[in-house]
This record gives sequence, C-alpha cells and structure tokens, in this order.
Amino acid sequence: MHIPSMFKFEDDKEKIAFMKKYSFATIITNKGSVPIATQLPFVVKEDSGKLVLSGHFGVANEQVKFIENNTSLVIFTEPHAYISPAHYEKNKNVPTWDYISVHAYGEAKIIHDNEKKLSAIEEMIDFYEKDYQKQWSGLPEGYKNGMLRGIVAFELEVTELQGQQKLSQNRTEKEIERITEHLENSEVGTEKDLAQYIKSKNYYV
Repeated sequence: MHIPSMFKFEDDKEKIAFMKKYSFATIITNKGSVPIATQLPFVVKEDSGKLVLSGHFGVANEQVKFIENNTSLVIFTEPHAYISPAHYEKNKNVPTWDYISVHAYGEAKIIHDNEKKLSAIEEMIDFYEKDYQKQWSGLPEGYKNGMLRGIVAFELEVTELQGQQKLSQNRTEKEIERITEHLENSEVGTEKDLAQYIKSKNYYV
C-alpha cells in the first residue's frame, strides 16, 4: 500500500479494532499471474501474540486451490466519503476522498479436521450473532454436517499489517470543521462514522 507519511495508520491496536468493526473484507490471492478475490466475513482474533483471521469459502470457489501456497492480501475498508472542494477556503482545489483502509498479509491454512471446522463456524456465530447460537445448537447433526461439507474453512496468520487513515489531516482548521459538519449531517451512516474518526484524529474539532 502506498501510504503518505501524513496519513500513516501506525497503532496496531487501533488497526485491529478497525478490522473487527469492519470485518467484511476482500481476500485476494494470485492464480498464477492473475489476482482473484472473494468478499468474506472474517473473525479477527489475537491468539498467543499472533493475529489470526478466520473465514470460509464456498466449496466450489476456485480461490481455495491457491490460498495455501501463496501470500493472500485481505483488505479491510470502510468508512469512506467524497470530499468536495466546496469545503476548502481557496478556489484552486480539487475533489478528493477521505477513507480508512487496513491491509493484512499472510498465508492461509485450510482446516480439514471436522471438529475444528465446526468450532471455527461456531466462533464466527459468536462473533456476529451470539443469539443465533441457541438455534444453531438445536439443528440436526445431519443438517450441520451437510452445511460443513459445502464450505472450506481456513485460518490466516497475519505476517504484515499496513494501514492508512486519510482524514483531511492536510487541511486547515476551518476546512476540517466544514468537512466534519457536512459528514455529521449526512444521511449515509458510513459518512457519519467517518466524521467521528476525523474528530478523533484532528485536534481542530
């Protein structure tokens, strides 16, 4: 990732918190010289000092064939927003985009053991909707096993973590105030979220 020094996202704890909050991400792996990608929900966890991402593909997804022998890139992004030059004090300006993005690199390992596979699925249920666990527990074993046969579960140990927070840090106090006010008044939820990130990173607002 190209990261201008002004926008560098350096705090790993903040990066991990961001990944957990916006955990529907894109995993990219090379198929020879061609990158292929899938959008997946991930469980983001810290285990014995390691950062581990777990998820699952549909069994028919060809990306499964390449994740164990290649480094994959998982991109976490959101929130983001168009920033109009109307917010700037000088006329000689152009539009831009404010956003946050975290890139996680690592090699994935497929989970072959059925009990561990089931455990990974239940861990994902706990991460996204604990209340569903009761319904899941009551489902017939044959139904669960059928569902498990239809997926390929995996874990990816993160070997490199990069991040960028482009949050109008290069603008003046008045410009940041205008941008933040505009985003806070937006009807788009992610733009409201972005306003809060801007306020947390800029001492002006």
